[in-house]
Amino acid sequence: MLRYLERVEGMDVEGVRRDIGRRVDAALAGAERASGVTLGGFSYRIGESGIVSTVRRASRPERGRPKRRGPRVRDDD
Repeated sequence: MLRYLERVEGMDVEGVRRDIGRRVDAALAGAERASGVTLGGFSYRIGESGIVSTVRRASRPERGRPKRRGPRVRDDD
């Protein structure tokens, strides 16, 4: 999908990466030991090698809503 957006739709993927990098660098200025930052509701995690990973908002359960649990089924055959 990423290459499709880049090649067919003409999206500047490297430009987006540079923009994210600048925003993360600015947010982490003066915090050398920080391992991540949240910008615009998205979490950016910085690995040991300096690689930035984006963590989607949808990867966390909504607050205030209990997890749905179905009936427990056991097969004791």
